[in-house]
Amino acid sequence: MNKPIGYWIKRLDAALEVQLDSTLARIKLTRRQWQTLGTLSEGALLPDQLETALQPLWGGDVRLRERELAALVGRGMITMIDDRLALSDRGREKYHEAQRLVDDARHDLSMGIGIDEYAMALSVLERMSLNAERLAR
Repeated sequence: MNKPIGYWIKRLDAALEVQLDSTLARIKLTRRQWQTLGTLSEGALLPDQLETALQPLWGGDVRLRERELAALVGRGMITMIDDRLALSDRGREKYHEAQRLVDDARHDLSMGIGIDEYAMALSVLERMSLNAERLAR
């Protein structure tokens, strides 16, 4: 029996979370810490700007965000420069180390899937997401 797309999306999302979490655990990072480092790798941000940037990834769990951010500050990966949060040298190194592992994992995940197939899948999912959001209004 064919399963609906929602089934496969949820199954893939759950598997991706487990796979990403285990990949990042190898270097003692959580997914949310990696997302924070990645966001700050693009440049220093005011705390409110970082919160806005991470909102789609984290949702509204303020305590979790504060705990993860405090862990990164405590480990010397994030610093404050002129009221802005920024990556330290240690944070930048850890982000690049994590990104290499994530890139390798993504490569393994897409084995047997052609570039065109992958691009088409992303395009279809994007359009379906936009349609669903539009219809939900």
